[in-house]
Amino acid sequence: MKILVLGKSGQVASALAALAEQRGITLVVWGRNELNLLVSRDIYPAVMSSGVNAIINAAAYTAVDKAESEPETTLQLNAVAPALIAEAARDMGVPFVHISTDYVFSGDKREPYAEDDQVDPVSVYGRTKAEAERRILAIYSEATILRTAWVFYEHGGNFVKTMLRLGGERTELNVVGDQHGNPTYAGEIAVACFRIVDIALLDRKKTAGIFHFAGSGYTTWYGFAEAIFSEAQKKGCKVPERLVQISSIEYPTPARRPANSRFNCDKIQNLLGIDVPDWRVGLTQCIDRLIKSPNP
Repeated sequence: MKILVLGKSGQVASALAALAEQRGITLVVWGRNELNLLVSRDIYPAVMSSGVNAIINAAAYTAVDKAESEPETTLQLNAVAPALIAEAARDMGVPFVHISTDYVFSGDKREPYAEDDQVDPVSVYGRTKAEAERRILAIYSEATILRTAWVFYEHGGNFVKTMLRLGGERTELNVVGDQHGNPTYAGEIAVACFRIVDIALLDRKKTAGIFHFAGSGYTTWYGFAEAIFSEAQKKGCKVPERLVQISSIEYPTPARRPANSRFNCDKIQNLLGIDVPDWRVGLTQCIDRLIKSPNP
């Protein structure tokens, strides 16, 4: 089996590549050098000629704040390009998994979000990701939209690596404590993606539509930071002397963040039998690997 993965430099693509090597799966991994997703006319023919058995799109414009000032580029990378990839996947007759986000929701709901909740994004990034979902499923009804949230991994930029870096530099850190969600280890997302592909190769109707996949257990960014430093301290890393919980109002950003990014992941467990591991397990693995082999 040969799988095309788009988003070469991202956390999910890195995790997919690592897992594929362990499992002997052949990946064709494309970044900007292999296919520039800003050039629409190149996307469909390139994907059509790839000769793969499945496609996983982990490429996206993820600079959430910068997206507010670059809406056209964000729309191209987050919605236009994925729709063209979906069109090619449909015409090739292969499974297509597209990675989406908690930002398709405003975060105003009090309960965890389910797949059939109405999207109501409040940022350019969120609106373009919601538009991608709409376009993809309109083009290819048997595609899989895999929504995830608060992703972290050994490679790429993320909250865990930022906290470890700042914790080694400062004695006091302020962290937002009124945004709630599920931290998600990219290694577990990779496991879920490959499982979806396996099921889709047998029955694409079973994997069609939207699924939520995020780490089991809810916390806040402040609670996530506490867990990071607790784990890091056990391993002899320098941590801040004091962690201060602040509100979102005290940490303004150009793009509004959802106050509630909690996901209900029952559907993927019940329908596809895909486990949702505790995020703390992935955190321990991630910090272990970062200590043994630090990455940029």
